[in-house]
This record gives sequence, structure tokens and C-alpha cells, in this order.
Amino acid sequence: MTARIDRLVTSGTFSLDGGTWEVDNNVWIVGDDHEALVIDAAHDADAIAAAVGDRRLRAIVCTHAHNDHIDAAPALAERTGAAIWLHPDDLPLWKMTHPGRLPDHWLADGQVIEAAGADLSVLHTPGHAPGAVCLYDPGLGTVFTGDTLFQGGPGATGRSYSHFPTIIESIRDRLLTLPPETVVRTGHGESTTIGAEAPHLQEWIARGH
Repeated sequence: MTARIDRLVTSGTFSLDGGTWEVDNNVWIVGDDHEALVIDAAHDADAIAAAVGDRRLRAIVCTHAHNDHIDAAPALAERTGAAIWLHPDDLPLWKMTHPGRLPDHWLADGQVIEAAGADLSVLHTPGHAPGAVCLYDPGLGTVFTGDTLFQGGPGATGRSYSHFPTIIESIRDRLLTLPPETVVRTGHGESTTIGAEAPHLQEWIARGH
């Protein structure tokens, strides 16, 4: 059975560098009728668990470790028995939110996470955060980009642990090389496609943020 993709929007706050902002996050649930994985357990473990339902939760995959993407991960893991996956380069950010709880497994570039009919290839795409990753499934024709690429441009790089030239390099070399019809499912806001965003790369570089 082919995996299906469900989007849950949860609300909370993002905090870094002494500031706090209200945010709405996309929580992506990829799975079939029997099992699923969650991409970015944001804000509300109860709501995410309800959306997963009686399916077995195989994994909680973090696109990066900003608090608004991981704040519900330990509670969801404890409730479901699912393992938390994070790229090791984001451990310093993770420890800001969860100093007493490490992730269960480390993501690596090129790794494939299999669950419920999905085959998610890990693309290490630093820039927004050192350990930011995107998850690409050619069979589903989609890439989950976290906060690396949005409708309208790159994720923010104005705060600690982020770097604009690096995110541009990640997007150019790892994402814009995907088929243009690939659906880009983002960490916040609406989805887009690689083909819709690719023509604007030089504009983003000129804008410089």
C-alpha cells in the first residue's frame, strides 16, 4: 500500500537568541493504515498522537532542532514508543530545549528511512541550522524541507547557528536538482514545487537573506 501524507498544523512559540515568536507549524504524518512516521513533532503531542490514531508510530524524524519543531518529540516518543531521529550537527540546538533527553538515533546524509510504504532519503541541507535535513521520497514525488525552503525562498538565516551562503548552497545543490514537479512540503505555511521556486534562486542571492 502506498503511503499517504497528512498535514496537521499546531501552534506554539519559537524561541532563540532571547526572543520568542508565535508560530504555526506543519506536522507531517506519512503512513498507511497500519503504521506511520512523524516529521517534526511540534507543540502538541496529544494532537499528533490523535492524528496518528491506532497506527504504530515507527519514528519521529526532526528536520532540525529549533524548539518549535522538537518541543513535543520526547512526550510523543514516550507515549508511542517511537524513536527520535536527528542529525548530530543539531545537538547543541536540541540541548537548549531538551537538556536531559538525547535523540535515539542520528540521521546521516544518504540514509533511507523506510516506513509504511515510504522511502525517505535524508538530504543534509545545512544553513537554517547546522544539522538541517530534507527528506525526499521520489515515489511520493515529494520533499519535506523543514525550514530550508519555503514558498517564496530560503528559510531564515538571521539568528545563531544559521548561515545564508550555506543555505543557498544547500538549496542549489541538493533541492533544485530534484525533478521540477516535486512537491515541497514545508515546516510552516503552504506547499510549493521545486519547479515554482527554482527560477528565483538568483533573486534570493541578490536579496541576501
